[in-house]
Amino acid sequence: MADNARAKRLADLIREVVAQKLQRGIKDPRLGSHVTITDTRVTGDLREATVFYTVYGDEEERQAAAAGLESAKGVLRSEVGRAAGVKFTPTLTFVADALPDTARTIEDLLDRARQSDEKVREASAGAKYAGEADPYRKPDSDDETDGDTAE
Repeated sequence: MADNARAKRLADLIREVVAQKLQRGIKDPRLGSHVTITDTRVTGDLREATVFYTVYGDEEERQAAAAGLESAKGVLRSEVGRAAGVKFTPTLTFVADALPDTARTIEDLLDRARQSDEKVREASAGAKYAGEADPYRKPDSDDETDGDTAE
């Protein structure tokens, strides 16, 4: 079992090598400049690596990019093995990163909350207090002078 620092260093190296190879070395048109490597995780035994990626485009381009990454897996693994210099080169698994979709969903929810808050603000613009403007009791002027005489 390797230590976590070694697995992290290997994951960083895999991310860099795969991104560079996709940018410069792979001639597959499905893997154009719209594929971005976002994260890489390596298991504790350094045998398997999961590479997370995002694709700028519609669902058809995402499926094409997934097929392109799957077909380029052997070339990318060879390049990782050459750069890493480890005894066993980890197998690569490509997973579409759900982070952009999750971020978009959160942004939509926040927009709905802002719109709801704006409606509440508009409804309460001309409203008046049910009781007095300041509902808290204030000490009488007689109470203030009694407290000061105790010495």
